[in-house]
Amino acid sequence: GQVLELLRAVQRGSEDRKQSLGRLRWALQNEETQQKFVRLDGSIRTLTGLFTSSLAQLQLEAARCLHELSHSSVPTVAEACLPVTSYLLTYLSGHSLELTELCLYTLGNLVVESEAVRKQLLPQGIIPVLASCIQSPHEAVLEGVGYVLSQLLQAKEAPTEIIPLVLDSVLPQHMLPLVCSGLKAGMGAAVEFAWCLHYIICRHEDNTVLLALGAVPALTSLLLDLASQIPQGAPEGLELLVCPVVRCLSNLLAQTGCQGQDGRLLIALFLILQCFLQQHPFLLQECLWLLNNLTADDPFFCSALLSLDLLPALLQLLTCSQMATVLVLTVLCNVAEKGALQCQQLLQQPLLAQLLPLLTLPDPEAVGQCLELLHLLFLHCPQATADFTRQGGHQALEQHQSTPELQERAQALLDMVRQPPGA
Repeated sequence: GQVLELLRAVQRGSEDRKQSLGRLRWALQNEETQQKFVRLDGSIRTLTGLFTSSLAQLQLEAARCLHELSHSSVPTVAEACLPVTSYLLTYLSGHSLELTELCLYTLGNLVVESEAVRKQLLPQGIIPVLASCIQSPHEAVLEGVGYVLSQLLQAKEAPTEIIPLVLDSVLPQHMLPLVCSGLKAGMGAAVEFAWCLHYIICRHEDNTVLLALGAVPALTSLLLDLASQIPQGAPEGLELLVCPVVRCLSNLLAQTGCQGQDGRLLIALFLILQCFLQQHPFLLQECLWLLNNLTADDPFFCSALLSLDLLPALLQLLTCSQMATVLVLTVLCNVAEKGALQCQQLLQQPLLAQLLPLLTLPDPEAVGQCLELLHLLFLHCPQATADFTRQGGHQALEQHQSTPELQERAQALLDMVRQPPGA
């Protein structure tokens, strides 16, 4: 009833058509109304006609109606909008900023809900169109491009059908500078494009394009910049940019092992942690992953962690969360693996006293990682076993002799502890 009347009022073309469109737009904020509307004969055709009208005001109101429709989480509503996609793309190169922005967010919303829409947009040239929009000087347009692109890159078919097209376009060479100028230009666009880079890196094996553009040094120096802002008071929303940037670096380093050896990166990570740990604990896991990937195969970062005296700060994170316990122990294992000198430096901290309570944790992964670290310490510094025994260490080990996944490692450590020194 009411929806049909609204549609008729819009179709009649009386002079208050703009008002009728406004009422329709208001009604389309309701999920049920959206579904009723797209089922009405000629409804999308009428909106498309107005959307392609030469009257700017009508065009804008029709675009707002389409934008409301695109918010629907019902795929049939998104699919009803298929006839409009080519016009949405066309108007991205228009003169009206507001229209461009509406078209971008409408496309981004439609892309999320429907594979049919994505399949239609690719041959219609959405990637080249976005590649030309990303060169816009307007922050609002850039943020909209980032939004559409990040939705496309999360699609299930992205690794095979979308990411290769993006990497073949000029998008990457514009994305990286936009992420890196986040503090000076717009944080919104920087955050969107940082997530875009993350989706490409973690869903695509071969990141030579991004590496050739200097992604590792660029993102490293961005993190240094972000950390240097912190003492003066972090800008609003900084943590939203830090998260995907840290992830991008983590994954690029895990894939390539090529690192800019800059010890300041470690200081930056600890500054970021110090600043955000209370309000944004999710960043703890991100930063520790990066720390793990930096120290995994790299003697440089293991030495830097010790020489920059960052060990006390790392040990403070040991009991922040279950995930933190496992990751901090993993980083300590990375350091201990490097040999006797590093193990001696680790043992200069009251490390054994901090490890003992961890052996009583109910989490087998944390206990297992703790046993691994003790094994490395005793292997490289046999004299530490006496200290461990003095602190009641072998009782702590004995309780794991009956845990199936831990008993072998616990037994091997007990054998090491029981050996007379110098044997």
